[in-house]
Amino acid sequence: MGGNKVAKKIVVIGGGAAGLMAAGRAAAAGASVTLLEKNTRLGKKILITGKGRCNLTNAADIAGLIDNIPGNGRFLYSAFNTYSNRDLIRFMEEHGVPTKVERGQRVFPVSDRAADVVQALADYGREGGVKLVFDAAAVQLQQADGCVSGVRLRSGADYPAEAVILATGGASYPATGSTGDGYRMAAAVGHTIVPLRPSLAPLLVTEAWVKAVQGLTLKNVLVTLLAADGRKLAEEFGELLFTHFGVSGPTILTLSRAAVAYVADTGKAPKLLINLKPALTAEQLDDRLQRDFSAYQRKQFKNSLGDLFPRTLIPVIVTLSGINESRFVHQITKEERSRLRDLIFGLELTIKGPRPLAEAVVTAGGVSTKEINPKTLESKLLSGLYFAGEVIDVDGLTGGFNLQAAFSTGYVAGQAAAEAD
Repeated sequence: MGGNKVAKKIVVIGGGAAGLMAAGRAAAAGASVTLLEKNTRLGKKILITGKGRCNLTNAADIAGLIDNIPGNGRFLYSAFNTYSNRDLIRFMEEHGVPTKVERGQRVFPVSDRAADVVQALADYGREGGVKLVFDAAAVQLQQADGCVSGVRLRSGADYPAEAVILATGGASYPATGSTGDGYRMAAAVGHTIVPLRPSLAPLLVTEAWVKAVQGLTLKNVLVTLLAADGRKLAEEFGELLFTHFGVSGPTILTLSRAAVAYVADTGKAPKLLINLKPALTAEQLDDRLQRDFSAYQRKQFKNSLGDLFPRTLIPVIVTLSGINESRFVHQITKEERSRLRDLIFGLELTIKGPRPLAEAVVTAGGVSTKEINPKTLESKLLSGLYFAGEVIDVDGLTGGFNLQAAFSTGYVAGQAAAEAD
Protein backbone atom coordinates (compact mmCIF):
# COMPACT_ATOMS: atom_id res chain seq x y z
CA MET A 1 0.00 0.00 0.00
CA GLY A 2 1.35 3.42 -0.88
CA GLY A 3 2.00 6.43 1.36
CA ASN A 4 -0.81 7.46 3.71
CA LYS A 5 -3.44 5.51 1.83
CA VAL A 6 -6.20 4.21 4.09
CA ALA A 7 -6.13 0.42 4.31
CA LYS A 8 -8.64 -1.23 1.99
CA LYS A 9 -11.61 -2.77 3.79
CA ILE A 10 -12.08 -6.45 2.93
CA VAL A 11 -14.64 -8.84 4.36
CA VAL A 12 -14.04 -12.60 4.05
CA ILE A 13 -17.06 -14.88 4.52
CA GLY A 14 -16.10 -18.29 5.89
CA GLY A 15 -13.34 -19.44 8.24
CA GLY A 16 -12.37 -22.68 6.53
CA ALA A 17 -9.22 -23.47 4.55
CA ALA A 18 -9.92 -21.01 1.70
CA GLY A 19 -11.26 -18.21 3.91
CA LEU A 20 -8.44 -18.38 6.45
CA MET A 21 -5.81 -18.31 3.72
CA ALA A 22 -7.59 -15.47 1.90
CA ALA A 23 -7.91 -13.39 5.06
CA GLY A 24 -4.30 -13.94 6.08
CA ARG A 25 -3.00 -13.11 2.61
CA ALA A 26 -5.13 -9.97 2.19
CA ALA A 27 -3.99 -8.71 5.61
CA ALA A 28 -0.33 -9.44 4.80
CA ALA A 29 -0.79 -7.38 1.63
CA GLY A 30 -1.90 -4.39 3.72
CA ALA A 31 -5.69 -4.62 3.79
CA SER A 32 -7.93 -4.19 6.82
CA VAL A 33 -9.63 -7.60 6.99
CA THR A 34 -12.71 -8.84 8.84
CA LEU A 35 -13.42 -12.58 8.75
CA LEU A 36 -17.04 -13.63 9.33
CA GLU A 37 -17.46 -17.22 10.59
CA LYS A 38 -20.92 -18.64 11.30
CA ASN A 39 -19.57 -21.25 13.77
CA THR A 40 -17.99 -20.56 17.15
CA ARG A 41 -14.63 -21.91 16.00
CA LEU A 42 -12.46 -21.87 12.89
CA GLY A 43 -11.74 -24.65 10.42
CA LYS A 44 -14.35 -27.21 11.49
CA LYS A 45 -14.11 -29.12 8.21
CA ILE A 46 -10.28 -29.08 8.25
CA LEU A 47 -10.43 -30.71 11.69
CA ILE A 48 -12.24 -33.79 10.37
CA THR A 49 -10.26 -34.27 7.14
CA GLY A 50 -7.97 -37.29 6.89
CA LYS A 51 -9.63 -38.80 10.00
CA GLY A 52 -8.44 -35.80 12.00
CA ARG A 53 -4.92 -35.93 10.58
CA CYS A 54 -5.54 -33.44 7.73
CA ASN A 55 -4.28 -34.50 4.32
CA LEU A 56 -3.50 -30.88 3.49
CA THR A 57 -2.09 -31.27 -0.03
CA ASN A 58 -0.48 -33.68 -2.47
CA ALA A 59 3.18 -33.69 -3.54
CA ALA A 60 2.36 -34.17 -7.26
CA ASP A 61 3.54 -31.61 -9.81
CA ILE A 62 1.04 -29.01 -11.07
CA ALA A 63 0.00 -31.18 -14.03
CA GLY A 64 -0.62 -34.01 -11.55
CA LEU A 65 -2.73 -31.77 -9.32
CA ILE A 66 -4.88 -30.71 -12.27
CA ASP A 67 -5.25 -34.31 -13.50
CA ASN A 68 -6.70 -35.24 -10.10
CA ILE A 69 -9.30 -32.48 -10.19
CA PRO A 70 -11.82 -33.85 -12.71
CA GLY A 71 -14.21 -30.99 -11.96
CA ASN A 72 -12.75 -28.00 -13.86
CA GLY A 73 -9.15 -28.61 -12.81
CA ARG A 74 -7.83 -26.52 -15.71
CA PHE A 75 -9.51 -23.45 -14.24
CA LEU A 76 -6.99 -23.71 -11.36
CA TYR A 77 -3.89 -23.63 -13.58
CA SER A 78 -3.15 -19.97 -12.82
CA ALA A 79 -3.95 -20.29 -9.08
CA PHE A 80 -1.67 -23.33 -8.73
CA ASN A 81 1.14 -21.51 -10.53
CA THR A 82 0.71 -18.48 -8.25
CA TYR A 83 0.50 -20.52 -5.05
CA SER A 84 1.63 -24.13 -5.42
CA ASN A 85 1.75 -27.10 -3.07
CA ARG A 86 5.46 -26.32 -2.54
CA ASP A 87 4.48 -22.81 -1.37
CA LEU A 88 1.90 -24.29 0.99
CA ILE A 89 4.38 -26.80 2.45
CA ARG A 90 6.88 -23.94 2.99
CA PHE A 91 4.13 -21.83 4.63
CA MET A 92 3.28 -24.67 7.04
CA GLU A 93 6.97 -25.18 7.94
CA GLU A 94 7.32 -21.44 8.65
CA HIS A 95 4.29 -21.59 10.94
CA GLY A 96 5.58 -24.51 12.96
CA VAL A 97 3.86 -27.34 11.08
CA PRO A 98 6.48 -29.56 9.41
CA THR A 99 4.98 -32.04 6.95
CA LYS A 100 5.60 -35.59 5.71
CA VAL A 101 4.66 -37.40 2.49
CA GLU A 102 2.79 -40.71 2.66
CA ARG A 103 1.39 -43.25 0.19
CA GLY A 104 -0.08 -41.71 -2.96
CA GLN A 105 2.03 -38.56 -2.36
CA ARG A 106 -0.44 -37.42 0.31
CA VAL A 107 1.02 -34.70 2.54
CA PHE A 108 0.21 -34.65 6.30
CA PRO A 109 1.50 -32.69 9.30
CA VAL A 110 4.29 -34.65 11.02
CA SER A 111 2.20 -34.32 14.20
CA ASP A 112 -0.82 -36.02 12.54
CA ARG A 113 -2.93 -33.24 14.05
CA ALA A 114 -5.38 -31.32 11.87
CA ALA A 115 -5.68 -28.78 14.70
CA ASP A 116 -2.07 -27.70 14.03
CA VAL A 117 -3.03 -26.75 10.46
CA VAL A 118 -5.97 -24.64 11.70
CA GLN A 119 -3.67 -23.02 14.30
CA ALA A 120 -1.07 -22.11 11.63
CA LEU A 121 -3.76 -20.42 9.51
CA ALA A 122 -5.24 -18.61 12.52
CA ASP A 123 -1.75 -17.37 13.48
CA TYR A 124 -1.22 -16.09 9.93
CA GLY A 125 -4.39 -14.01 10.23
CA ARG A 126 -3.46 -12.77 13.67
CA GLU A 127 -0.04 -11.60 12.43
CA GLY A 128 -1.80 -9.37 9.90
CA GLY A 129 -4.43 -8.12 12.34
CA VAL A 130 -7.43 -9.98 10.88
CA LYS A 131 -10.55 -9.26 12.93
CA LEU A 132 -12.51 -12.47 13.65
CA VAL A 133 -16.26 -12.36 14.14
CA PHE A 134 -17.89 -15.63 15.25
CA ASP A 135 -21.56 -16.64 15.18
CA ALA A 136 -21.75 -14.43 12.11
CA ALA A 137 -24.03 -16.01 9.50
CA ALA A 138 -23.85 -13.94 6.30
CA VAL A 139 -27.07 -13.92 4.27
CA GLN A 140 -26.66 -11.18 1.67
CA LEU A 141 -24.05 -9.47 -0.49
CA GLN A 142 -24.72 -5.75 -0.72
CA GLN A 143 -23.92 -3.79 -3.86
CA ALA A 144 -23.90 -0.25 -5.17
CA ASP A 145 -23.17 0.99 -8.71
CA GLY A 146 -22.13 -2.47 -9.98
CA CYS A 147 -19.65 -2.96 -7.14
CA VAL A 148 -19.90 -5.01 -3.99
CA SER A 149 -20.37 -2.72 -0.98
CA GLY A 150 -20.71 -5.02 2.02
CA VAL A 151 -22.26 -8.03 3.72
CA ARG A 152 -25.45 -8.37 5.76
CA LEU A 153 -25.71 -10.95 8.55
CA ARG A 154 -28.77 -12.91 9.61
CA SER A 155 -28.75 -10.78 12.78
CA GLY A 156 -29.29 -7.69 10.60
CA ALA A 157 -25.78 -6.33 11.21
CA ASP A 158 -24.04 -4.83 8.16
CA TYR A 159 -20.34 -4.99 7.38
CA PRO A 160 -19.36 -2.40 4.74
CA ALA A 161 -16.53 -3.47 2.45
CA GLU A 162 -14.63 -2.44 -0.67
CA ALA A 163 -14.10 -6.11 -1.52
CA VAL A 164 -15.75 -9.33 -0.35
CA ILE A 165 -14.26 -12.82 -0.60
CA LEU A 166 -16.89 -15.55 -0.61
CA ALA A 167 -15.33 -18.71 0.88
CA THR A 168 -18.36 -20.44 2.38
CA GLY A 169 -17.50 -24.00 1.31
CA GLY A 170 -19.85 -26.47 -0.34
CA ALA A 171 -23.06 -28.13 0.82
CA SER A 172 -21.57 -31.35 2.20
CA TYR A 173 -20.98 -31.95 5.92
CA PRO A 174 -23.57 -29.31 6.95
CA ALA A 175 -22.62 -29.84 10.60
CA THR A 176 -19.35 -28.02 9.82
CA GLY A 177 -21.30 -24.98 8.63
CA SER A 178 -21.14 -25.57 4.86
CA THR A 179 -24.87 -25.46 4.20
CA GLY A 180 -24.88 -23.86 0.77
CA ASP A 181 -25.23 -20.22 1.92
CA GLY A 182 -22.58 -19.07 -0.54
CA TYR A 183 -24.51 -20.45 -3.51
CA ARG A 184 -27.65 -18.56 -2.47
CA MET A 185 -25.74 -15.29 -1.99
CA ALA A 186 -23.90 -15.64 -5.32
CA ALA A 187 -27.13 -16.50 -7.16
CA ALA A 188 -28.84 -13.44 -5.67
CA VAL A 189 -26.28 -11.16 -7.36
CA GLY A 190 -26.70 -12.91 -10.72
CA HIS A 191 -24.21 -15.78 -10.68
CA THR A 192 -25.02 -19.11 -12.32
CA ILE A 193 -24.90 -22.06 -9.92
CA VAL A 194 -24.00 -25.32 -11.64
CA PRO A 195 -26.33 -27.95 -10.07
CA LEU A 196 -24.89 -29.46 -6.92
CA ARG A 197 -24.25 -33.16 -6.53
CA PRO A 198 -22.18 -35.33 -4.22
CA SER A 199 -18.56 -35.95 -5.18
CA LEU A 200 -16.48 -38.40 -3.14
CA ALA A 201 -19.52 -40.08 -1.58
CA PRO A 202 -20.29 -43.59 -0.32
CA LEU A 203 -22.52 -45.57 -2.70
CA LEU A 204 -25.84 -47.32 -2.13
CA VAL A 205 -26.25 -50.76 -3.70
CA THR A 206 -29.30 -52.94 -4.35
CA GLU A 207 -27.79 -56.25 -3.16
CA ALA A 208 -29.05 -57.15 0.34
CA TRP A 209 -26.03 -59.33 1.18
CA VAL A 210 -23.83 -56.30 1.96
CA LYS A 211 -25.64 -55.97 5.32
CA ALA A 212 -24.22 -59.34 6.35
CA VAL A 213 -20.64 -58.10 5.85
CA GLN A 214 -21.02 -54.49 7.08
CA GLY A 215 -17.85 -53.24 8.75
CA LEU A 216 -15.63 -55.54 6.67
CA THR A 217 -12.69 -53.81 4.98
CA LEU A 218 -11.05 -55.42 1.95
CA LYS A 219 -7.50 -54.33 1.15
CA ASN A 220 -5.68 -54.54 -2.20
CA VAL A 221 -8.79 -55.16 -4.29
CA LEU A 222 -9.40 -53.87 -7.81
CA VAL A 223 -12.78 -52.16 -8.18
CA THR A 224 -14.14 -51.49 -11.68
CA LEU A 225 -17.08 -49.22 -12.46
CA LEU A 226 -19.11 -50.52 -15.42
CA ALA A 227 -21.82 -48.82 -17.46
CA ALA A 228 -25.15 -50.69 -17.80
CA ASP A 229 -23.96 -51.97 -21.19
CA GLY A 230 -20.75 -53.39 -19.69
CA ARG A 231 -18.36 -50.62 -20.79
CA LYS A 232 -15.57 -49.83 -18.32
CA LEU A 233 -16.03 -46.28 -16.93
CA ALA A 234 -13.27 -46.20 -14.30
CA GLU A 235 -11.11 -48.42 -12.11
CA GLU A 236 -9.41 -48.08 -8.72
CA PHE A 237 -7.06 -50.31 -6.72
CA GLY A 238 -6.94 -50.19 -2.94
CA GLU A 239 -9.29 -50.39 0.02
CA LEU A 240 -13.05 -50.95 0.13
CA LEU A 241 -15.40 -50.90 3.13
CA PHE A 242 -18.79 -52.61 3.27
CA THR A 243 -21.53 -50.71 5.11
CA HIS A 244 -25.16 -51.42 6.01
CA PHE A 245 -26.28 -49.52 2.88
CA GLY A 246 -23.55 -50.40 0.38
CA VAL A 247 -19.88 -49.56 0.00
CA SER A 248 -17.43 -46.86 1.03
CA GLY A 249 -13.67 -46.49 1.48
CA PRO A 250 -11.00 -44.79 -0.68
CA THR A 251 -11.64 -46.75 -3.91
CA ILE A 252 -15.39 -46.09 -3.74
CA LEU A 253 -15.07 -42.39 -2.91
CA THR A 254 -12.83 -41.94 -5.94
CA LEU A 255 -15.14 -43.93 -8.26
CA SER A 256 -18.27 -42.23 -6.91
CA ARG A 257 -17.79 -39.07 -8.97
CA ALA A 258 -17.98 -41.02 -12.25
CA ALA A 259 -20.83 -43.19 -10.90
CA VAL A 260 -22.93 -40.17 -9.87
CA ALA A 261 -22.31 -38.47 -13.23
CA TYR A 262 -23.30 -41.65 -15.10
CA VAL A 263 -26.58 -42.01 -13.16
CA ALA A 264 -27.35 -38.30 -13.68
CA ASP A 265 -26.62 -38.48 -17.42
CA THR A 266 -28.32 -41.78 -18.27
CA GLY A 267 -30.76 -42.61 -15.48
CA LYS A 268 -29.31 -46.14 -15.58
CA ALA A 269 -27.72 -48.17 -12.80
CA PRO A 270 -23.98 -48.78 -13.22
CA LYS A 271 -22.30 -51.81 -11.68
CA LEU A 272 -19.22 -52.36 -9.55
CA LEU A 273 -17.02 -55.40 -10.09
CA ILE A 274 -14.74 -56.26 -7.18
CA ASN A 275 -11.70 -58.35 -8.09
CA LEU A 276 -10.82 -59.96 -4.74
CA LYS A 277 -7.50 -61.38 -5.99
CA PRO A 278 -6.14 -58.91 -8.58
CA ALA A 279 -2.54 -60.06 -8.10
CA LEU A 280 -3.34 -63.50 -9.53
CA THR A 281 -3.89 -64.58 -13.14
CA ALA A 282 -6.81 -66.90 -13.93
CA GLU A 283 -4.37 -69.82 -14.10
CA GLN A 284 -2.75 -68.92 -10.78
CA LEU A 285 -6.10 -68.59 -9.05
CA ASP A 286 -7.25 -71.94 -10.45
CA ASP A 287 -4.04 -73.55 -9.15
CA ARG A 288 -4.64 -71.94 -5.76
CA LEU A 289 -8.22 -73.24 -5.62
CA GLN A 290 -7.07 -76.74 -6.57
CA ARG A 291 -4.41 -76.66 -3.84
CA ASP A 292 -6.90 -75.54 -1.20
CA PHE A 293 -9.51 -78.04 -2.34
CA SER A 294 -6.90 -80.80 -2.25
CA ALA A 295 -5.90 -79.85 1.32
CA TYR A 296 -9.54 -79.70 2.45
CA GLN A 297 -11.00 -82.42 0.21
CA ARG A 298 -12.82 -84.17 3.08
CA LYS A 299 -14.45 -80.90 4.25
CA GLN A 300 -17.73 -79.40 3.17
CA PHE A 301 -17.45 -76.53 0.67
CA LYS A 302 -18.52 -73.93 3.25
CA ASN A 303 -15.58 -74.96 5.47
CA SER A 304 -12.92 -74.93 2.75
CA LEU A 305 -12.51 -71.22 2.02
CA GLY A 306 -10.93 -69.93 5.25
CA ASP A 307 -7.50 -69.42 3.65
CA LEU A 308 -8.94 -67.37 0.79
CA PHE A 309 -11.48 -65.00 2.37
CA PRO A 310 -12.33 -63.17 5.59
CA ARG A 311 -14.74 -65.23 7.71
CA THR A 312 -17.80 -62.98 7.23
CA LEU A 313 -17.42 -62.98 3.44
CA ILE A 314 -17.42 -66.80 3.12
CA PRO A 315 -21.23 -67.35 3.37
CA VAL A 316 -21.74 -64.66 0.70
CA ILE A 317 -19.24 -66.29 -1.67
CA VAL A 318 -20.79 -69.72 -1.05
CA THR A 319 -24.32 -68.46 -1.82
CA LEU A 320 -23.30 -66.48 -4.93
CA SER A 321 -21.23 -69.37 -6.31
CA GLY A 322 -24.36 -71.54 -6.56
CA ILE A 323 -22.40 -74.48 -5.11
CA ASN A 324 -24.24 -76.36 -2.36
CA GLU A 325 -22.55 -75.40 0.93
CA SER A 326 -22.76 -79.00 2.22
CA ARG A 327 -21.07 -80.58 -0.81
CA PHE A 328 -17.77 -82.21 -0.03
CA VAL A 329 -14.87 -80.45 -1.71
CA HIS A 330 -13.70 -83.52 -3.64
CA GLN A 331 -17.13 -83.61 -5.36
CA ILE A 332 -16.81 -80.09 -6.83
CA THR A 333 -16.59 -80.17 -10.61
CA LYS A 334 -14.15 -78.29 -12.83
CA GLU A 335 -17.07 -76.23 -14.18
CA GLU A 336 -18.13 -75.23 -10.65
CA ARG A 337 -14.54 -74.33 -9.77
CA SER A 338 -14.41 -72.15 -12.89
CA ARG A 339 -17.62 -70.39 -11.79
CA LEU A 340 -16.11 -69.75 -8.37
CA ARG A 341 -12.97 -68.33 -9.98
CA ASP A 342 -15.07 -65.91 -12.09
CA LEU A 343 -16.92 -64.79 -8.95
CA ILE A 344 -13.63 -64.09 -7.13
CA PHE A 345 -12.46 -61.98 -10.08
CA GLY A 346 -15.78 -60.17 -10.39
CA LEU A 347 -17.95 -59.88 -7.28
CA GLU A 348 -20.79 -57.77 -8.66
CA LEU A 349 -22.77 -54.94 -7.05
CA THR A 350 -25.49 -52.75 -8.59
CA ILE A 351 -25.32 -49.05 -7.74
CA LYS A 352 -28.56 -47.29 -6.76
CA GLY A 353 -26.88 -43.94 -6.29
CA PRO A 354 -24.77 -42.00 -3.78
CA ARG A 355 -25.49 -41.30 -0.13
CA PRO A 356 -26.98 -37.81 0.36
CA LEU A 357 -24.96 -34.69 -0.45
CA ALA A 358 -24.71 -34.01 3.29
CA GLU A 359 -22.52 -37.13 3.63
CA ALA A 360 -20.25 -36.41 0.67
CA VAL A 361 -16.66 -35.39 1.34
CA VAL A 362 -16.86 -32.78 -1.43
CA THR A 363 -19.59 -30.96 -3.35
CA ALA A 364 -19.48 -31.01 -7.16
CA GLY A 365 -21.15 -28.03 -8.82
CA GLY A 366 -21.22 -24.46 -7.53
CA VAL A 367 -20.53 -20.97 -8.86
CA SER A 368 -19.80 -21.31 -12.59
CA THR A 369 -16.11 -20.92 -13.44
CA LYS A 370 -17.15 -19.12 -16.65
CA GLU A 371 -18.17 -16.14 -14.51
CA ILE A 372 -14.91 -15.94 -12.51
CA ASN A 373 -11.56 -14.54 -13.68
CA PRO A 374 -9.11 -17.46 -13.16
CA LYS A 375 -6.14 -15.12 -12.63
CA THR A 376 -7.70 -13.06 -9.81
CA LEU A 377 -10.80 -15.08 -8.84
CA GLU A 378 -12.84 -11.90 -9.11
CA SER A 379 -16.43 -12.11 -10.28
CA LYS A 380 -16.95 -11.07 -13.91
CA LEU A 381 -20.43 -9.85 -12.94
CA LEU A 382 -19.89 -7.84 -9.75
CA SER A 383 -16.74 -5.80 -9.24
CA GLY A 384 -14.97 -6.40 -5.91
CA LEU A 385 -16.53 -9.83 -5.31
CA TYR A 386 -14.04 -12.72 -5.17
CA PHE A 387 -14.50 -16.46 -4.76
CA ALA A 388 -12.31 -19.07 -3.05
CA GLY A 389 -12.57 -22.76 -2.27
CA GLU A 390 -15.40 -25.22 -2.66
CA VAL A 391 -18.09 -22.62 -3.41
CA ILE A 392 -16.56 -22.56 -6.94
CA ASP A 393 -17.59 -25.35 -9.35
CA VAL A 394 -14.32 -27.24 -8.87
CA ASP A 395 -13.90 -30.66 -7.27
CA GLY A 396 -11.03 -33.11 -6.98
CA LEU A 397 -10.34 -36.69 -5.98
CA THR A 398 -9.15 -37.82 -2.55
CA GLY A 399 -5.48 -37.27 -1.74
CA GLY A 400 -5.19 -33.61 -0.70
CA PHE A 401 -6.27 -32.10 -4.03
CA ASN A 402 -9.41 -30.35 -2.75
CA LEU A 403 -7.60 -28.69 0.13
CA GLN A 404 -4.79 -27.52 -2.16
CA ALA A 405 -7.45 -25.99 -4.43
CA ALA A 406 -8.90 -24.20 -1.39
CA PHE A 407 -5.52 -22.86 -0.24
CA SER A 408 -4.43 -21.75 -3.73
CA THR A 409 -7.71 -20.00 -4.55
CA GLY A 410 -7.77 -18.44 -1.08
CA TYR A 411 -4.26 -17.05 -1.51
CA VAL A 412 -4.95 -15.66 -4.99
CA ALA A 413 -8.30 -14.11 -4.00
CA GLY A 414 -6.77 -12.52 -0.89
CA GLN A 415 -3.83 -11.08 -2.83
CA ALA A 416 -5.97 -9.81 -5.72
CA ALA A 417 -8.63 -8.27 -3.47
CA ALA A 418 -5.99 -6.39 -1.47
CA GLU A 419 -4.14 -5.10 -4.54
CA ALA A 420 -7.06 -4.13 -6.80
CA ASP A 421 -7.71 -0.40 -7.07
